[in-house]
Amino acid sequence: MADLLEASVTLPSDPASVAAARAYAVGALVEWGLPARAEIADTVRLIVSELATNAVQHTLGQSPTFTVDLALERDELLRIGVTDSHPRFPKRLPAAVQQDNGRGMVIIRWLAAECGGRLSVRRTREGGKTVCIELPWTPGAQETPPAR
Repeated sequence: MADLLEASVTLPSDPASVAAARAYAVGALVEWGLPARAEIADTVRLIVSELATNAVQHTLGQSPTFTVDLALERDELLRIGVTDSHPRFPKRLPAAVQQDNGRGMVIIRWLAAECGGRLSVRRTREGGKTVCIELPWTPGAQETPPAR
């Protein structure tokens, strides 16, 4: 396998783009040899879904697009980044019992930690931000057993 595999897609900041972002990310992983039913594919699907949703909902119409970047380095580290042009960093909101949203970043941080990875946020040169998740990559990841 190559030392570095990369995939990137830019989508409109529209709720319909969240499903497209998920499908794109998992499709790239399958192209790179990951079984579509691997447990890590579900984790990536959820992470991309949450990050794309945040890029659409919390940029207050100030980011017309968002970009999903994937990079697999030396078959060891998977980087997932979602970039938008809004300057405000994600905020950790109190998770009130009646609250319908505000838990996405908590879920993402937990998923990353559960997999031995980490979450970071950095500014872009253009003044926006990238939320990046790094996950250890296990070649030949196990497939999820079929539901019974």
